[in-house]
Amino acid sequence: MMNNSVSVKIYHGYGHTHNLVLYGHAFRFRAKSEQQYSNNFWVNIRYLLRLFILKPYPQAKVRLSFYDQVIFQTTEYDGFFKFEWEATNNLSAGWHPVQVSVIGEGGEILAENTGDVYVPHITQYAFISDIDDTVMISHSASIGRRLRELFIKNPHTRKTFPGAAAHYNLLAYSHTDAGHPNPFFYVSSSEWNLYDYLVETFRFNKLPEGAFLLNQLKRWSDLLKTGKTGHEGKLIRVMRILDAFPNQKFVFFGDNSQRDPDIYASIALKYPKNIEAIYIRNIRPSREKATREILKKVEEEQQIRTCLFIDSHEAIDHSVNIGLISD
Repeated sequence: MMNNSVSVKIYHGYGHTHNLVLYGHAFRFRAKSEQQYSNNFWVNIRYLLRLFILKPYPQAKVRLSFYDQVIFQTTEYDGFFKFEWEATNNLSAGWHPVQVSVIGEGGEILAENTGDVYVPHITQYAFISDIDDTVMISHSASIGRRLRELFIKNPHTRKTFPGAAAHYNLLAYSHTDAGHPNPFFYVSSSEWNLYDYLVETFRFNKLPEGAFLLNQLKRWSDLLKTGKTGHEGKLIRVMRILDAFPNQKFVFFGDNSQRDPDIYASIALKYPKNIEAIYIRNIRPSREKATREILKKVEEEQQIRTCLFIDSHEAIDHSVNIGLISD
């Protein structure tokens, strides 16, 4: 018998036949938070607050059903779960359905939900992008301005940088066909609380579909700290993606408002043959010189192409020049 207060949230998974990954959360309680796309300040604040009103379900038994496979896992202290498995049959490129159930002590299903796992072509490029101040205007370096963007805007009024969607879509369909776009991974220090908000913002702004990898859940009492932690976690999440696809060439996108140049440079040291290019949006003019030095070092020592840009059209031109986008 289903328990109306228990729920399970599944995030887009990714992988290939021999290494599949799916993340999610189990909740004892999660406030209903249906988005209303309003310009009303109070409506937007109410929606945002409800994303942080939740009670995780620690040590819950969760069951993954994937075609004829069944796998069990236990949630962590914050209700987070991670499934890693190998498919028994070879998987075609594209999206594959999964189902996750929360199982009670008596074996009953307390909650269940469906999700998807994306399997890209091994021969394709793959793209890993930061979100805040790389794609979406967020003012991450200033907590006051960041919260103002979150509170006042909704997913249909949040601004993305001009040309960012055009660039990403050109990359998604470069050297491939419309049915098999190159994979995008969106990695951020924002919390899993904001997953639906971010997915809807990206869809509304016509950015490529992709897998989001975010930071640990926060409760409402920590709302004012949103996006302010997790840079080390971001480094680990990016490296896990590279480990999952050892034969793929990756392109990184970030900005210099916080730690992206350092994070990407340290990854380039470890995986020089897996990285095709690094793009950094120049958000902080005061950091331009230091950023250029980091990127120059990566180019000289790892032979990885780099681009520091302000306008997305500069980045598009660079992608054409190095062959990432067909002219």
